[in-house]
Amino acid sequence: MLGIMGGTFNPIHYGHLLMCEGIREEFNLEKIIFIPAKTPPHKDNTKIIEAQDRLRMVELAIGDNPFFEASEIEMKREGASYTVDTLRLIKEQENNKEISLIIGADSLVQFETWKDYREIFKLAVIIVASRPDTKEDILSSYINKFRKEYGANIQKYSGKAMDYSSTEIRKRVGMGLSIKYMVPPEVERYIYENGLYKNA
Repeated sequence: MLGIMGGTFNPIHYGHLLMCEGIREEFNLEKIIFIPAKTPPHKDNTKIIEAQDRLRMVELAIGDNPFFEASEIEMKREGASYTVDTLRLIKEQENNKEISLIIGADSLVQFETWKDYREIFKLAVIIVASRPDTKEDILSSYINKFRKEYGANIQKYSGKAMDYSSTEIRKRVGMGLSIKYMVPPEVERYIYENGLYKNA
């Protein structure tokens, strides 16, 4: 089974990487494809840097992991990056192989606001990971609701949530503070060399 990890990755950090490596092992995934969104429909796009910079940081972050892969599938599409469209395309490209969509608990709670969310449940197994602020009882109620109402195959990752935040990283760069040990060294270097997040 393939894992799909979509996101803004603004920037990618160790929280993303540790979670995905844990999920890959726990669910025995063949590989995980990281897909930076070109235009995320649920985000304030005024604070998001260029898609190509975000893709490059993902490539640098995962370069030494043979089970991780970066994809520019959403970079090539016009308009907002909808998960359902990406999953359809990956299914087609991968000869209908079983795929899992990796999301955070906050995303699952908002899932009914996603475009064609019922079809997403048919296209992929959902692997949900807790965040540091996750209320586990609320998360469980959503998992049960979606399983019951839509027949969704939702699996809960058992790993502990890591308290890393892209927002915090951007803030620290803007304030001239260290982000060492929050992002891989290659990503840290890329941020400084390209003057990213100076005005965050």
